[in-house]
Amino acid sequence: MSRTRTALLAALVLVAGASGTAVAAIPSADVGIAAIPCSVDYKVQNQWDTGFTAAVTITNNGAAKSSWAAKWSYAGNQKITSGWNAKISQSGTAVTAANETYNGSLATGSSVSFGFNASYSGTNALPTTFTLDGVTCNVDDGSGGGGGGGTDPSGRVDNPYAGAKVYVNPEWSAKAAAETGGSRISSQPTGVWLDRIAAINGVSGGMGLRAHLDAALAQKGTGEEVVQLVVYDLPGRDCAALASNGELGPTEIGRYESEFIDPIAAILADSKYASLRIVTTIEIDSLPNLVTNTGSKATATPQCDTMLANGNYVKGVGYALNKLGAIPNVYNYIDAGHHGWLGWDDNFAPSANLFYQAANAEGATVNDVAGFITNTANYSALKENNFTVNDSVNGVSVRQSKWVDWNRYVDEQSYAQAFRNQLVSVGFNSGIGMLIDTSRNGWGGSARPTGPGATTSVDTYVDGGRYDRRIQVGNWCNQSGAGLGERPQAAPATGIDAYVWMKPPGESDGSSTAIANDEGKGFDRMCDPTYTGNARNGNNMSGALANAPLSGHWFSAQFQQLMANAYPPL
Repeated sequence: MSRTRTALLAALVLVAGASGTAVAAIPSADVGIAAIPCSVDYKVQNQWDTGFTAAVTITNNGAAKSSWAAKWSYAGNQKITSGWNAKISQSGTAVTAANETYNGSLATGSSVSFGFNASYSGTNALPTTFTLDGVTCNVDDGSGGGGGGGTDPSGRVDNPYAGAKVYVNPEWSAKAAAETGGSRISSQPTGVWLDRIAAINGVSGGMGLRAHLDAALAQKGTGEEVVQLVVYDLPGRDCAALASNGELGPTEIGRYESEFIDPIAAILADSKYASLRIVTTIEIDSLPNLVTNTGSKATATPQCDTMLANGNYVKGVGYALNKLGAIPNVYNYIDAGHHGWLGWDDNFAPSANLFYQAANAEGATVNDVAGFITNTANYSALKENNFTVNDSVNGVSVRQSKWVDWNRYVDEQSYAQAFRNQLVSVGFNSGIGMLIDTSRNGWGGSARPTGPGATTSVDTYVDGGRYDRRIQVGNWCNQSGAGLGERPQAAPATGIDAYVWMKPPGESDGSSTAIANDEGKGFDRMCDPTYTGNARNGNNMSGALANAPLSGHWFSAQFQQLMANAYPPL
């Protein structure tokens, strides 16, 4: 008899002894696990001194239900403060989680997931008994309560960054260390960009994917090691920005699959690298473009309309998720734009729905998605402390300011946390985590405000207090005045798996002028400091630095600026 079945029988005996009647049939030794009326998987995903985030998945093995309610009790002083995907109430130590209107149907053999935040002090002991509509459920073993250390059936941990070192790319590290003052950050982990087919084997004598993985094994030692890869070569790539166009035409989905994803998957699946935790950032800037830059929108481009029509962004992302997600030590994180791109009502929910579509395309499922990453290679401030979206000045909402412009989010962390909940609500697993790229969003230095702006108007209030000093939130290329942000760290906030430097500081976003190249990279006027803008940045100046090289090439002046304006300061 397995440990799980033994635990179930013990629980049922205890219940029967206490009440005089058994609340569930005790399966005999030759009855399969399906005889268990329900099972519960309770995981603590993230825990800190005063609170935690938990995810609960309930599987119904009994008759189909049109509504449901799960109950459990805590042994300590845990108090649930917010939840998602269920109506959660608490009386003393007793908790009830009932279905929402959209997830009441629970067929035989199907599961439902929900999550919540809670406070506690002392010991955060796991609940030991759960019921579903009054029937005692089996509690899955190995749920990993504590701080994100639990596992799923593939052997993956809840948060790959928890308890692990992160790979320091020796090529980037050498460039950083060669800069005056660069040794202060040259040991930080950064992403390795696979932005063309040739990058898999190495470009111009540089390190290829295997060389990076071998170096990661050498750095790993006896502990855990995360390797961060950016998988970035979709057909018709980055349909709204010429500087980061790729080598594959809009219809070359076959080449993307066979010449790019398949070789990457073959290398990552090598048993030699099975001890590494491999984090993949999947196709930045692709899916968000299908929401914001298509159709009748003023920001639409013909290239994005083409990619929406042919479906190759969705197909490509689905294919990548499926192939890479089949490797047990790979953790896929889909790019989710940033708050100044998808934070508006018109974009927020449609983006989550599109991501769900892509996560179920080409054989992929939501189980191939460990989470999402925001602000990749962008500049959105992590936290704006001098104003909130709920503030008003002289009766005028902050949302009406020119900077916020009716967005519901004013910084990256609030957006990432809210978008995570939205993603869970449309069908992603409740255990997903978020990454935030903080490589260039520090906005320190002498221009950093020390308090709120003047209350003369809502614009003076916001503009005088905002850390993000861009001319407009849509500006993205080599931004003047930017600084290094929070250093990479694991589990820094609720729902956030890590702050990361996925974009290596000092690598250009695009050239300031047209430069002939064999990398498929065009010239985007948003990288030209003299450009007066377009609909996507409200027809404002680009705010870009002058004399920038091609995207991905080393930009010493930018690197020095990032260090000078770092926040927290170096």
